[in-house]
Amino acid sequence: MNEQFKSFILERTGASSIRSLDTIQNLWSGYGKIIRVGLENSSKPSVVVKHVQLTEGKYHPRGWNSDFGHQRKIKSYQVETAWYQNYSKKSTARLPDCLAITTDKEEVLIILEDLDQVGFHQRKHSLNWDQIKSCLQWLAQFHASYIGEKPVKLWEVGTYWHLETRPQELEVLSDQSLKEAAALINQKLNDCEYKTFVHGDAKLANFCFSENGQVAGLDFQYVGGGCGMKDVAYFIGSCLSENDCERLESEILDSYFSFLHAELDNANLALETEWRSLYRVAWADFHRFLKGWSPGHWKINSYSERVTKEVINSL
Repeated sequence: MNEQFKSFILERTGASSIRSLDTIQNLWSGYGKIIRVGLENSSKPSVVVKHVQLTEGKYHPRGWNSDFGHQRKIKSYQVETAWYQNYSKKSTARLPDCLAITTDKEEVLIILEDLDQVGFHQRKHSLNWDQIKSCLQWLAQFHASYIGEKPVKLWEVGTYWHLETRPQELEVLSDQSLKEAAALINQKLNDCEYKTFVHGDAKLANFCFSENGQVAGLDFQYVGGGCGMKDVAYFIGSCLSENDCERLESEILDSYFSFLHAELDNANLALETEWRSLYRVAWADFHRFLKGWSPGHWKINSYSERVTKEVINSL
């Protein structure tokens, strides 16, 4: 981190000096790091800094290296910056407070509240039902905060697997019926009447948990417009086995919509009817991406295949 960025952190946090710099994780494909910065003589003992270096991305873990992918990644960080500047404070779902953002040529620095310091220090690799419900409640709160909003300077269509941003993965998809249906699946989701902002990458790894079961969300590079079922289907696929995905499907949707209606001023049954009908469509949409991107991925299972075939047959 250059001295200009270090000075910016000190200025915005009121600290006299930086005590430590610890890497939390490297950003995907080598685009920088997320760092915990310890502070001296500040009201905050630490902050989390997302340091993005847009010229650095060279290696993709699964071999998807291209200029098209690089430009998509650059836009994702531009979206995240716009998200924190223009929209994040409207969310009733808990997320880190953005303290400041600065740029220097092709580098971006986002200073965020350290969620570990305010009680959200737990990370989970598996969830029980109560924890799943807490995440569904977070998604419902997030979606309720942006019903009807226009995604200006965000992704017009949210999620990192959106069809128009993934032509290479579609090109190599060997499932011919899914390949032919991809555009119709995408259109069905995009044509929904009730739209909100979707998180776009609501996997288990992007949730932090507190001792009392509360949840906070992270990582807003793929926020954009769309149907909330995209987040719900993707989240469930990230934390449940295929048997549980199928067994608990009704309970998952019942819980989510119960939380959503509680967040809205008035229960919107038309929205629920529309979105329920799109849950499996959203599942098939992600399945399309995954089968092209990583055909051997563990999330490709018999439940996903059955759901996708059902959706294709219904188009």
